Amino acid sequence: MAQQAYMTETDNGGSGPERRGNRIRRLMNRLTNRLVTGWRGDPRIWRRGLVLTAVAVVVALIMLLHAQIPNAVGNLGSLVETFLPWLGLCVPVLLLLALWRRSATALIAVVLPAVVWLNLFGGLLTDKAATGGDFTVATHNVNADNPDPSDTARDVAASGADVVALEELTTSAVPVYERALESAYRYHSVQGTVGLWSKYPMTGVRAVDIKLGWTRAMRATVATPEGPVAVYVAHLPSVRVKLEAGFTARQRDKSADALGEAIADEKVARVVLLGDLNGTMNDRSLNAVTAQMRSTQGAAGSGFGFSWPASFPMARIDQILVRGIEPESSWTLPETGSDHLPVAARVNLTTSS
Repeated sequence: MAQQAYMTETDNGGSGPERRGNRIRRLMNRLTNRLVTGWRGDPRIWRRGLVLTAVAVVVALIMLLHAQIPNAVGNLGSLVETFLPWLGLCVPVLLLLALWRRSATALIAVVLPAVVWLNLFGGLLTDKAATGGDFTVATHNVNADNPDPSDTARDVAASGADVVALEELTTSAVPVYERALESAYRYHSVQGTVGLWSKYPMTGVRAVDIKLGWTRAMRATVATPEGPVAVYVAHLPSVRVKLEAGFTARQRDKSADALGEAIADEKVARVVLLGDLNGTMNDRSLNAVTAQMRSTQGAAGSGFGFSWPASFPMARIDQILVRGIEPESSWTLPETGSDHLPVAARVNLTTSS
C-alpha cells in the first residue's frame, strides 16, 4: 500500500524532476510562441527593426571595406584592423535583438556581417596543423618588468624550439636569461633589447637598423642541418590609443617599413621573422613586412592564436613569419611572468613554400 500511495502521488504531478521538466517545457513553449508563432499574421515584421538593420549593414561594410578606412585621422584604419575579428561578436548580439524585436528585415540583414566575417576569418576556425616539420622556433616578449626571468626562460625552452627569440631584454636580466638557457642553447647573441638563442651555429650576426636610434632588431644566419636560414628578431615600437590623438603608431609604421626593406634585401633564400610587431596581420601599416612573408598561425595554426594581453588575449601582435619555408604547425605557449604569451611554430625546411 505504501508503494501504491507513492506511485499515485508521483503520477499526479507532486514534485521532483518531472515537475521541473514541465516548467522547462512551458518556458520553451512561451519562447517559441514569441519567436515563431507570434510572427504569424503580424504585418509589422518587415517594418520593425530598421535601426538594427542599419547597424548590421554598417558592421558588414566596416569589415568588408576596412582597408578603405583612412589612417589620416588618428590611424583609425589601423585601430579597426587590429581588433577586426572581434566585430564578429556583433553577429550573435544583432541576431538575438532581431529575434526579440520580431523583425524579418533585421534577421535578413544580420546575414551580411555573418557572411563577411566568415569570409575573412572562417579559415582560422579550423585546425590546419600538420605533424611534420624539421625546425621549431619560438618567440617571446618577456616584459622588462618580468618578476621571474629565469622561470620564463625555462618555460619557453620547454617548447623544444631549435631557436628562441626574446624581446624587451633589460641589461640586468640578460645574464639571468643566459644562465637559464645555456644548457639547451649553445649559441646566442644579444643585440640591444633583443636576443636569439640557437642550438645550431650562428654567423652573420648583426643589428638591424629600424630607425629608432637604439637597437631593437637583429638578424643571424643559423646553420641548420637542412642548410642556412636567416633569422630576424624584431620588437617594433609600441602603439597607444589616446583620446586626443587616436591610434598613435607613426614610429612603429616607420620602423616596419625599415624592417621590410632589410628583409627584402636578404640574400638567404629561407627567412624567419620572430618578434613583437605591435600589430596584427590585418594591419595595413605592416604591409612592408607582411606582404612578403607568411604567418605560420594563418597557414598552419588553430584559431586566432591571440598573444596579448596574456591575462585575456585580444590580438596576435607576437608574430612568426616565414619566407621560402613551409609552415607545419603554430601555437601559443602557456602564460609566463610576462604580459605577452610566447608563440611557437614548427616548419619544414626541406620543402619550399
